[in-house]
Amino acid sequence: MQNIDIKSILKSSNYKGLSKLPDFGYNLIAKIVKQDEINSILEKYGDYYGIDFLIKIAEYLNVKIDIQGIENLPENGRCFFTANHAYGIVDGLVITKIVGEKYGELKFIGNEVFNLVPNLRPLTIAVNVLEKSPRENLIALNKAYLSNIPITHFPNGKVSRVYKWKVQDKYWQKGFITKAISGQRDVVPIRFYGSNSNLFHFIYILRNALFIKKSIEFILFPRELFRMKNKTIRVKIGKPIPFSTFDKSMSHAEWAQKVKKIVYEM
Repeated sequence: MQNIDIKSILKSSNYKGLSKLPDFGYNLIAKIVKQDEINSILEKYGDYYGIDFLIKIAEYLNVKIDIQGIENLPENGRCFFTANHAYGIVDGLVITKIVGEKYGELKFIGNEVFNLVPNLRPLTIAVNVLEKSPRENLIALNKAYLSNIPITHFPNGKVSRVYKWKVQDKYWQKGFITKAISGQRDVVPIRFYGSNSNLFHFIYILRNALFIKKSIEFILFPRELFRMKNKTIRVKIGKPIPFSTFDKSMSHAEWAQKVKKIVYEM
C-alpha cells in the first residue's frame, strides 16, 4: 500500500520555502498533518476504492450526517451538486458520500492533492487551484462534463475563510454555470453549516497580516478532518435549479454569485 511521505512530497514540490527544510521541520509538519494516522487508515482500508473507501472513512471517523432536504435529490443525477466549502476535506467526504450512495457513481472536482490517495482516484478529477492544471486533467474534466455522471463541486475553489467579518466563501467561479448551460445540467445547491477551527482561521489572518501569499493554513486540513471525529455535520439540500434559469439577464459570473446567495440563504 502506498503511504503518504510528507518529506518526499514537500521536497519535490514547487513550494521553495518548504522544499529545503531541515529534517526537524519535515517531522513537525508530518506531525501536524497527522501523517501516521493517515497512513494507518490507508493501510486499514487499502482494499477499498471510490465510494466504498469514503464510506469506510466516514465509519472510521464516526461522522454523523444530519441531512435536510434529501428528497430534493433528483432521480436523474446528471447535475452539478454545488456547495459552500466550509471545511476542506470532511465536506468533500460528506457530499461525495451523499451523492454516491444515491446514484452509485460520481465525479468529484477537487484539488490535485487528492491524487496522493490512490483509493480516491476513481472519483476525483484533479484541478490545481494554485497553478495551471496539466492538459490531461483538463481533458478528463471536459470528458466528465459531457458524461451522464453526477458531478460534485465547490465553486469557491478554496475553503471558506474570514471574509467581511464572518467565515464564508468569498467568490464562486463561473465555470459550473457555463458548463451547466452547455451540458444541460441542472444545479443542486447544498449548504454545509459550521467551519474549521479558530486556529485555522487565526493562521489565515496572521499570514495575511504578514503579507504571506502562500496558503500555509492548508497543512492543517488533516488536523481539521480528525477534529470532526464523533461529530455531526449539518447539511441542507435545496431544490434543483434548472439550467434554463441561467439566461442572458445576467452574466455567468453574476449567476454564480446568485447561486452562492441561494446556498447561504438556505
